[in-house]
This record gives sequence, C-alpha cells and structure tokens, in this order.
Amino acid sequence: MKIPEIWIVCYESGDEEQEIFYSLLGSSSSSSFSSCFSRGAEDPLEAAGLGLSMPEDVWFGSTRCGVCCCSALGRAVALLFMLLLAAATLLGNALTLAVLLGTRRYRTPHGYLKASLAVADLTVGALVVPLSVHAELALALGGPAPAWTARANVSGSGGGALHPCALVGPVFAGCTLVSISTIFLLTLERAVAVLRPLHRDAVVTRRRTGALIALSWLGSFFLAVSPLLFGRDVALEYNPCSRMCTYAPRAAASALLLFPAFDFTLLGAAVLVNLVSLGSLRRHSRRRRRLAGNECALAGARRLPSGADIRAARSIGALTLAFTASFSPVAVLVVGNARGNEWCGFSFFAFWGLAANSCWNVVIYSAGERRFRQRALRLLTGCRDKSSTHT
Repeated sequence: MKIPEIWIVCYESGDEEQEIFYSLLGSSSSSSFSSCFSRGAEDPLEAAGLGLSMPEDVWFGSTRCGVCCCSALGRAVALLFMLLLAAATLLGNALTLAVLLGTRRYRTPHGYLKASLAVADLTVGALVVPLSVHAELALALGGPAPAWTARANVSGSGGGALHPCALVGPVFAGCTLVSISTIFLLTLERAVAVLRPLHRDAVVTRRRTGALIALSWLGSFFLAVSPLLFGRDVALEYNPCSRMCTYAPRAAASALLLFPAFDFTLLGAAVLVNLVSLGSLRRHSRRRRRLAGNECALAGARRLPSGADIRAARSIGALTLAFTASFSPVAVLVVGNARGNEWCGFSFFAFWGLAANSCWNVVIYSAGERRFRQRALRLLTGCRDKSSTHT
C-alpha cells in the first residue's frame, strides 16, 4: 500500500522504548513499521488509511510532541531562536577571547579560566547550534530532511561516512562538562583571593592554572564519551524533539547518570564555596566601613580583598547559580531517559535552555566589568588606546 509524500511518524509499538523518528517518504508499506500516521491530520488513522490503532502519546499535538515541536509557527520561532543564539554566542565569546588574550591585564590565572570557559561556549555556538539550524532550515524551506536526522540511520554503524552526531553529540556534552568544571575552578580561585589574599599569588599560579585547565578538558571529554565506551545500550542520534544530537538509551541506561552525578557534585561544591566566600566578603565589607577615616587601620586593611576581587567573586556566584538553573532541567531529563522515559516538549526547552547559557556567560562574568566593556567597545569601533596593552 502506497503512502503519499507527506511527513509521517512511525511508532515501534512492540518496543518499550517507543522509538519515534521523522522521515520524508515517497512511498512505503505498513509492513515497514508497526504503525504510520500522517502529520497534522485531525484523524491520523483515517488519513493514512492503514486501519491501525494509534497510541495516544504519539499523536502530534499531544504531550509527547507539542506546538513548539510540530506546528509551522513553532518551528519558525525555534529556527529564529537558534539563529539568534548562534550569532550572539559566536560574537560574544569571540569578542571575549579577543579582550582576554589581547589585553595584558587579563593574562592572569583568572583570565585564563575565563578564556577556557569562552572557548567551550564558542565551540557550542560554532558546532552544536549550526547543525540544528541546518536541519531545521532544510525543513522550513520545504525540502527533504537530511538523511542523518532519521533515527533509524543515526545509530546504525554500517556505512563508511562519519555521522554528524558522532562528533557534535560528544562535543556538546564535553563542552558542558568543561564549563561546569571551569566554573568550579573559578570559584576556587576567587575563594583563595577572598579568604587568603596574601597567599593568592603563591597558590594560584599560571602554570598550575594551565595544568588544571588541560585536565578539565581531558577529563570532561573522556566522561562525555564514556557512555558510548562503557554503556551497551547508549547511542548517538538526532532527536526530533530536542532538535539536537543527544545520547539515546536503547534501554534503561545507567551510564547516562554519570553526567548529572558529576555536574551536580561540582556545582554543589561550587555553591558551598561561594556561600563561604560571600559570607567572608560581608565581614570584610563591615570591617572596611568601621575602618573608614582611620589611615593607620586602613594601612593594615591591605590584607583585605580588593574591590575587583569582591566584584569577581559576586560574578562567579551569579554564574554558578545561572548554570545550576540551566542544567537542572537537563539533569531531570537525563535521569528520565535513563529510566526509559522521553518527554518531547520538555526536552526542547531543557536542552536549548542549557545551550543559551553559552551566550549568557559573557554577560554575567565579563560584560559586568567596566574595563572589559571599554576594551570590547574599542575593538568593535576600531579605536586604539595606547594604555590598553599596559593596564
């Protein structure tokens, strides 16, 4: 029996995983799939004419696939969001790297950690988001979907060509882990500056910071590919719900729980360290107010953290909270997927909320600094400042 050239959804009714994938077919037969349904029809069974029963959770517009994922307006808004996010992430983080690496005053352990975070965010904007834009743009223009977006083809190991998700999936996971580990390192660096300002230069050195940055990248990407190396029931595929290349458990895959366990361990530790640092800052601020007007006492107050250290510590605290808020939905989704659940509409907002954090990081930890804004403005306008390389 022929099926017209329409978007269809195929549901593996005999599989507990309820595998769903999108494909643009010219013809097919009901024997190829457990059940096939046409998109957008009020009664998909009658439109397809297959006389099969349709699971309620597969129907477009249901809780599995909401308006954000299936309607024309939802796809257009999602595509616009992806384009703006890619542009903002690339521009913001490229400008951040230009400022951090091109200005002498930022060539410090703290500046190197910021640069590492910017590189991770820039990679997301350069590789992860454009791949999703490519897939969604092909659909928006009315052409056939790229072959690699079909789930049936993604997990297959047969073929000689490297699947895009084999690269983009681990890159997104690895860069997310790098961002979290870098935030933790930034928190420790600021804690030393606040709690032990006289020992900061001796404890936090460029060599040690560089070694920790390299270790965080190697460890994060090893952890990113570990579910594929040690998990038998985990594959990479383009998820039509989240519009991203993600890890897909073929069964209850406990290997995926490594991600939320690692992330929340570091984020929880960073939150605790930030609370200690901010508590110390409050005590230092009270002491500075008490010493105001006493020159002798103020001379001894040099041991207190500087104003720049205080502002940086507050920025890192805000950065930690923002990343915790953006990653928490993904952690819930990963745990649900590991237990065999798939929440379509929720997965889109969860993953893209996390991706959007790559853009907001620039605003939180860099744009709030006056000297950074001035230097960035000079780079954008082409103005040259002789003192910029010495301050």
